Amino acid sequence: MMPSFARFGNDLYTGRRSFDIVGHRRRWFTAAAMLVILSALVLGVRGLNLGIEFTGGSQFTISGTATAEENLAHDVLDDVGTDHVARVTIVGDDTVQVQTEQLSDLETTDVAAELADAYGVPATDVTSSFVGPFWGQDVTTKALQSLVIFLVLVSAVMVLYFRRWTMAVAALVALLHDVVLTVGIYAAIGFEVTPATVIGFLTILGYSLYDTVVVFDKVRENTTGLTEQTRYSYAEGANLAVNQTLVRSINTSVVGVLPVAAILFIGAFLLGAGTLRDISLALFIGMIASTASSIFIATPLHVLLESRRPAVTEHTEKVQERREAVLAAAESGDVAGAAEPVGTGGLIAGGHRGQAAQPRRKRRSRG
Repeated sequence: MMPSFARFGNDLYTGRRSFDIVGHRRRWFTAAAMLVILSALVLGVRGLNLGIEFTGGSQFTISGTATAEENLAHDVLDDVGTDHVARVTIVGDDTVQVQTEQLSDLETTDVAAELADAYGVPATDVTSSFVGPFWGQDVTTKALQSLVIFLVLVSAVMVLYFRRWTMAVAALVALLHDVVLTVGIYAAIGFEVTPATVIGFLTILGYSLYDTVVVFDKVRENTTGLTEQTRYSYAEGANLAVNQTLVRSINTSVVGVLPVAAILFIGAFLLGAGTLRDISLALFIGMIASTASSIFIATPLHVLLESRRPAVTEHTEKVQERREAVLAAAESGDVAGAAEPVGTGGLIAGGHRGQAAQPRRKRRSRG
């Protein structure tokens, strides 16, 4: 299995096997647009389930509990007669944290007493406090400010590094796609959005950008000195770059997603660690989406923007004319003209500046 997968990756890198990802960009753009529109609709209809840090409310902490069951807290709120939906978090082995919407002083006293009785602890082991929404709003404001600054700096760095504004635009579009899709899934499944979730959203920005830059770096390597040859077009060189980094992107994604999945499914659902669930779900969705967007959105969009440049368009026409000449030579029986290599299969694996592989000279036999 492993040798075959390694051979598969080597075939993609050398160009012996290739997936026409750039050539089918319309279907990828259509699918991405549908997902973004669907996420926006779900977000507009259902909205986000904001946590107490953003909405404000009452918080109870029960220490020294003999059992850490969430249902006990929910039963207490039902018995007291409140209509508020509680968020119960298990902290450690003997501490339970209950968060709900703001309660009156009488409701707070009744809930604290009932929680102490339900968990079998003294009333002094149950503390209550009010959490205002200002802290969460301040975190959100600073996160948005950081996001804007981050996008501006990233755009400037990518333009200076790659010397192509099209790569910066394509990377930002892919990045926004990942964020919108992640937020839409949060709205669809109703997971609570906490400051830990916001941290997860900001974390996937860096992961998405990293994967895209790796692919773009290979695109630049394959397309440098493009006009000096007429064997392959810009789109074909970029498509080869995507294929060359495909296995690497998959491996990186799998290695990154596996520990996050362990935190999400084991730490959150089995152990009941709510904070881990908040940040791990954002990372789990974002890492998968960013890997897909770097392959199916960023590079095809960059090629679409680059193809509008007159120099690239003129070069693509020259490549097409040369291929037609090779085909005409083959039909007319011109062996020398028909034997010339065409396409990206002749690129050196890992070669510099996208130069063509040179044929080996046959050794003369000594006789």
